[in-house]
Amino acid sequence: MDLDGKVNTTAEAAENAVLAHAVHIEGQEVAENCDRPNALKADAGKSPAQWAYERIINYIQKFEELLDAEHEVGLGFVGSDSGTLTIQGMGYFAPDIITFYGTDAGGNKRQLIQHVSQLSVMLTAAPRLKSPAQRIGFKLAADLEGKG
Repeated sequence: MDLDGKVNTTAEAAENAVLAHAVHIEGQEVAENCDRPNALKADAGKSPAQWAYERIINYIQKFEELLDAEHEVGLGFVGSDSGTLTIQGMGYFAPDIITFYGTDAGGNKRQLIQHVSQLSVMLTAAPRLKSPAQRIGFKLAADLEGKG
């Protein structure tokens, strides 16, 4: 049975038992502790790239919920002084490549191509580039659910 009192099938229980847990000092909901979108609950032979893509979307969406109207989600380059990329798109190329599209603080187009075995993503609050601030996480999640 899940938190809403719904009876789960054995498969649903196994899918929902994926190891994910987090504790946050401010007590806000974090991606690990929230209900996952249906797309994250179905295995269906997904490649490592697709799994990473879908989980990162979940993280982006939760991060965006914490932002004010003056900020958008950005991607910091871990282990580099390359600055940040305001995320305007994301994709994957199965079986093992994740891509992030966007612009830097100067408005220059940027694209990060990352192998899943090397994946390190640092989400950051970046000053908005347009008004109102863009919320890519919700667009990506709608696409996952087939509504985009």
